[in-house]
Amino acid sequence: MEDSDGALAARALQGDDAAFALLISRHKGWAYQFVRRYVGNSADAYDVLQETFFSAWRALSRYEQDRPFEFWLRRIALNKCRDRNRRETVRRLIGARSAGEDSDEIQDPAPGPSAVTEGDQELRLLESHIAKLPRSLMEPLLLTALEGLSQEQAGKLLGISAKAIETKVYRARMRLSAVYGPRGVTC
Repeated sequence: MEDSDGALAARALQGDDAAFALLISRHKGWAYQFVRRYVGNSADAYDVLQETFFSAWRALSRYEQDRPFEFWLRRIALNKCRDRNRRETVRRLIGARSAGEDSDEIQDPAPGPSAVTEGDQELRLLESHIAKLPRSLMEPLLLTALEGLSQEQAGKLLGISAKAIETKVYRARMRLSAVYGPRGVTC
């Protein structure tokens, strides 16, 4: 019989590193996808994911074992994504001030057309546009449309009502539709 997340967390708190490794193994797939969608690229996603699991390890004593581990870990991942975005904003501001007039020239880290197929390019473009949405719109969209949470679950995670989630997802989709025009948005 497979141990529950709560049982694994309890074992990990008692020093069982293998139990925590199993928790990571169970949750790394969805966690990586969530973080990647939030930050917009793989390299940064791996860094944020490492920070997420490290923070989870350090905060494991605060995990309530009768609650879903995924919800607790998603909250940590969301906070790590927010932290990363704040750091990047500061770096861009500092870089823009020190670069002077050349601050408008920012390299796009996305791979060129020959590096990926057309479908991959469309997905990367969509992820890039989602990552540029204001946090207040991006987070509800990611949690509901891409992560599959209900509006109520997303609302609890973000500390707002389900109706506010519905409104924010609608607004996010409208902004993406403005960028994509007649092609539409599928998320």
